[in-house]
Amino acid sequence: MGQFGVGQGLRRLEDARFLTGDGRYTDDISLPGALHLAILRSPVAHAEVGPIDVEEARRAPGVRAVVTGADLAADGIGTIPCLAMVPGRNGSKPVAPRYPALAQGKVRFVGQPVACVVAETLAQARDALELIVTDFEALPAVTEADKALAEGAPQVHEEAPGNLCLDYEHGDRERTEQAFAAAAQVARLELVNNRIVVNSMEPRVAIGDYDPASGRSTLHTGSQGIFRLHSQLAEILGVEKERLRIVTPDVGGGFGMKIFSYPEQILCLYAARKLERPVKWVSERTEAFLSDTQGRDHVTGVEMALDAEGRFLGMRVSTAANLGAYLSNFAPFIPTGASTQMFSGLYRIPAIYANVRCAFTHTVPIDAYRGAGRPEAAYMMERLVDECARVAGLDRREIRRRNFIRPADLPYETPMGRLYDSGDYPRLLDEATAMADWEGFAARRAESRKAGKLRGIGLASYVEACGGIGEEEARMTLTPEGGIELVIGTMTNGQGHLTAYAQLINDKLGIAPEKVRMLQGDSDVVERGGGTGGSRSLLMGGVAVNRASDRIVERAKQVAAHLLEAAAGDIEFADGTFTIVGTDRRLSLEEVARATQGDALPEGLGGPIEEKGDYTAEGMTFPNGCHVCELEVEADTGQVRILRYCIADDFGTVVNPLMAAGQVHGGTIQGLGQALLEHTVYDEDGQLLTASFMDYCMPRADDSPEIELKLIQDYPCKTNPLGVKGAGEAGAIGAPPAIMNALLDALSEVGVERLDMPATPEKIWRAIRAGQRSAA
Repeated sequence: MGQFGVGQGLRRLEDARFLTGDGRYTDDISLPGALHLAILRSPVAHAEVGPIDVEEARRAPGVRAVVTGADLAADGIGTIPCLAMVPGRNGSKPVAPRYPALAQGKVRFVGQPVACVVAETLAQARDALELIVTDFEALPAVTEADKALAEGAPQVHEEAPGNLCLDYEHGDRERTEQAFAAAAQVARLELVNNRIVVNSMEPRVAIGDYDPASGRSTLHTGSQGIFRLHSQLAEILGVEKERLRIVTPDVGGGFGMKIFSYPEQILCLYAARKLERPVKWVSERTEAFLSDTQGRDHVTGVEMALDAEGRFLGMRVSTAANLGAYLSNFAPFIPTGASTQMFSGLYRIPAIYANVRCAFTHTVPIDAYRGAGRPEAAYMMERLVDECARVAGLDRREIRRRNFIRPADLPYETPMGRLYDSGDYPRLLDEATAMADWEGFAARRAESRKAGKLRGIGLASYVEACGGIGEEEARMTLTPEGGIELVIGTMTNGQGHLTAYAQLINDKLGIAPEKVRMLQGDSDVVERGGGTGGSRSLLMGGVAVNRASDRIVERAKQVAAHLLEAAAGDIEFADGTFTIVGTDRRLSLEEVARATQGDALPEGLGGPIEEKGDYTAEGMTFPNGCHVCELEVEADTGQVRILRYCIADDFGTVVNPLMAAGQVHGGTIQGLGQALLEHTVYDEDGQLLTASFMDYCMPRADDSPEIELKLIQDYPCKTNPLGVKGAGEAGAIGAPPAIMNALLDALSEVGVERLDMPATPEKIWRAIRAGQRSAA
């Protein structure tokens, strides 16, 4: 391990560029002659759309085009596909209604695009929107999954009777029923996993461009990977992939939401091709609330069968999952395969059965959000385990220890089909609770009680599955200056990919991190890759980088052997230097790089040294850990203050502890936002009442506790050559259940037994008053 290599907390190489204003995001791109696109969005959640009169809008100053759904259909423009047709009961497929870029006949959520105007200026485009005339014949709407599935609910799509998109089951129903029949006691919970608006710092942007000479279109857009978009958009537009280029520059946060294709990307490409001029659309924040895919939104009933000693025998789960009005790319997979496979958590549960019913509603489409199904599973599991402790009369730590998968059990296959390979789950619980001084909590609670406040402590032990997805390729070139140019198909969204890859390269080649240049996000430059998502980038891209580095060493060794007049077998490489074994004769990698320029070397040795490394996933990785939250509640106001937050995490081998800590901190604060603050509210007519930061509360610095983090690196992953397990989503998985368990512990003193996220001050205040009335 060198000064800048694996295991070092190297500060991010990217930061100086961003902090000094040299970042280049999609909105920073200004193409000559660019037009501006504005979108007429539906003001109602469900309606028949009457004839659309656009003639006056077309005559407005500066307007170059007005486009409706009929125009797209006439030109053969396709619809947004669902890429995750997860099979349900008896092999049935999800119902996947057509999802057009502009509404055709009906609108099904507030904010759905109905028409668009392209004009010389954005102001002209917006003014022309006001001149479009159409009628919306309002129809009844439904916004909640359980209500949408109820008899007599307003119908979202005719082809999905009862609003059922998919009826999915996983597990062994018969064995689970037998476990409940043998149970000495049963714990039950009803839970809401609240809907989240993603709110990435950088909003979505799309710029379409078209070159008439070549017949090629180019889309500049923020994304989490270009190739999935490339394939989809080429098919939607009806063009060969060679005639479409996707370019993603710097991205200011994605959190899953920027993986998917969107109507605005289609519209910009379509209009640019029609008008033969660049067309730009930039989302405003309220547009983001109304059009970005949202996350979570489940209602779950769960039961655990226990024996007389509090050991788990079986678990039953029934979930209604909201998918919104249309299927985004991976929507059906998130509450089904992504979530149910993690329902076992870290525990030995002999039998599990889960039924998930996915519902259409008159709301913005839902898809992956940081963690994508695993936070929902961990929240359900850890809330349930606390309830099991209450039912069994056991300490919350003890019931976990009693039911944990033990190190000696590994590798361990869960009833839901996941194979855990490494870790020590009891140890991480002990580490986290020791950091938090769990044993001293009773005295601290007594002090808070004297001050008239309610104090609680809670924990959550989590595991997630991540990383081992698809394949990745790294193409590396040794530059004449002895640096590395890295071309790779992962797509940084602010995580620090360049820094992590540069550390791996430093370990392998001895090249200083600042001499590594990374190219990404351009389908004309990058040949293949899976993008970022599911904490996969380091797991997949890192192995590819290492393999390319090894091949560069072998190629450069041939050149060094020639220059040193020795056999290649007599050359060793270490710390950036080639040496003839047993002598002091040596050449640096930089000297070898310079020597490859020109034509002085024999054929086959001259020219740039360029090598590829690729990696196909061997299996999933399973990062795990324990969060402990201690908080205080002001009973008169419902205000919560987090006093201490401790985490013990097992990410296997950690390439950069500083960046890993940053990922954990960010994810934990996002989890805090879901638990306490972020409230997505639709009224009965389907209007989003929380469509701006005036009404939707995001976590701020004064909401954020100091986070004490301990990284346990004693259990490297066995399904990845680097031994890394993935860290990008862990904080968002452990935080919501730890915070809610702590809050319910505090409120137990005033008789509160149930509270759903987000636990806003008003909801807490009402729960306290209701608990006090019940006690009286």
